[in-house]
Amino acid sequence: MTGTHILAIDQGTTSTRSLVFDRHARRMASAHRELPQQYPQPGWVEHDPEDIWRDTLATAREAIAASGVGAAGIAAIGIANQRETTVVWDRRSGAAIHNAIVWQDRRTADRCRTLKAAGAEPLVRDRTGLLLDPYFSATKIAWLLDAIPGARARAEAGELAFGTIDSFLLWRLTGGGSHATDITNAARTLLFDIRKGCWDAELCRLFDVPMAMLPEVHDNAHLYGETAPGLFDTTIPIAGMAGDQQAALFGQACFAPGTAKSTYGTGCFMLLNTGSDALRSTNRLLTTPAYRLDGQTTYALEGSIFVAGAAVKWLRDGLGVITHARETDDMATQVPDNHGVYMVPAFVGLGAPHWEPNARAAIHGLTLGAGAAHLARAALEAVGYQTRDLLEAMIADGATRPAVIRVDGGMAANDWLCQFLGDLLETTVERPGDLETTARGAAFFAGLAVGLWTDLTELEGLWSRNRCFEPKMTAEHRETLVAGWRDALHRTLGSPVMPPRQSEMR
Repeated sequence: MTGTHILAIDQGTTSTRSLVFDRHARRMASAHRELPQQYPQPGWVEHDPEDIWRDTLATAREAIAASGVGAAGIAAIGIANQRETTVVWDRRSGAAIHNAIVWQDRRTADRCRTLKAAGAEPLVRDRTGLLLDPYFSATKIAWLLDAIPGARARAEAGELAFGTIDSFLLWRLTGGGSHATDITNAARTLLFDIRKGCWDAELCRLFDVPMAMLPEVHDNAHLYGETAPGLFDTTIPIAGMAGDQQAALFGQACFAPGTAKSTYGTGCFMLLNTGSDALRSTNRLLTTPAYRLDGQTTYALEGSIFVAGAAVKWLRDGLGVITHARETDDMATQVPDNHGVYMVPAFVGLGAPHWEPNARAAIHGLTLGAGAAHLARAALEAVGYQTRDLLEAMIADGATRPAVIRVDGGMAANDWLCQFLGDLLETTVERPGDLETTARGAAFFAGLAVGLWTDLTELEGLWSRNRCFEPKMTAEHRETLVAGWRDALHRTLGSPVMPPRQSEMR
């Protein structure tokens, strides 16, 4: 190792960021690009892989230049990525055969229902820790192979490669020299046995995915390869990779069992560290690897909410009631209460713990007295209600209520939302000094691999708190709000919303 800085690439759903961190985990420079979204049909969401690649390379170069350390000062690159988003490309040319199918995409909902009806979900659940849902990659891969003429035959002949965005970027960065992924991304495909730590042939047959397409799977801190000559002034090791939510858990220094983080970006994702125990959920949460270091896997219980910040973006771009997301903080305080207005943001279905891909968004309780501020408040409150649903399900599954939940993501900058979360979850909410925890996690993995940092204890000492939000709401008011939310869910789903069941499976 010659450099003393880490370049972290955070390729997300709506943007691509590159950030340079020094050995004290201080952010020295960053660059950012918005990522265009494509909606070819209702419920379909796509990205152009070439947009992703161009933005990644451009922001990486800009961040390195802005840092002043040059490529020679970069000890390694770490990659964090939007998970489940699926790319299939030609091994010879590196060109994708179709747009990337985004994790939010619901086009394979019918295929998932067919597999459920055939009794496949218990096998999937047992081996992957996941549910049969179009959210995950396997049915997306099969759709691409069947929809693109000749693709299936080419895949079976070994001519095509599959990857989530991390694998695609690794392939491009290494000039086709490395087709690999990390355990956290592999575990989001429905094709990976999370306890054995390998691709599962039976699952590949179930989903009709040729194993020849699949990348090698490594630890999160691992030397994956080097950048191809010409991309930067010198070659740089690529030494860390993780799905964005696991990267955020790591960046928040949630290393001990029972620690938890909740990320608020396009969606909301809560992960609770369960240590070496791959806890089985009976409340439709996900069991997932949190990270793997030196061959030892740490697991997490995860709840995934599909729409959080995306609802605020809809208020801005779809309705035009705000011009910037930060306005929602002031708007929420302009009104004394929610006026009975509840938003159920099922724009692309509902995630955990409901897992209803066909649900659609609804706003309940509108009267002539409701205005733009109530809509903004309802969008923020919906984030809190959905997070509470996740936490209640985790506790019912046998997890201990965390004493503190660390929050991050763009929405965590909103003071009103953080206080509402603390009030609704009845738990202290901590906001870190740097909200770019996903990028920090990717940097931590890369830095561990090249020896910039030595162990988790050192990394834990690099975490700092910006602000703490303690619960203030009365129990009576909280229960009134939650009852209104459950009624709105009931009206949206058309069936009563049952409380989570106490797990007997540990």
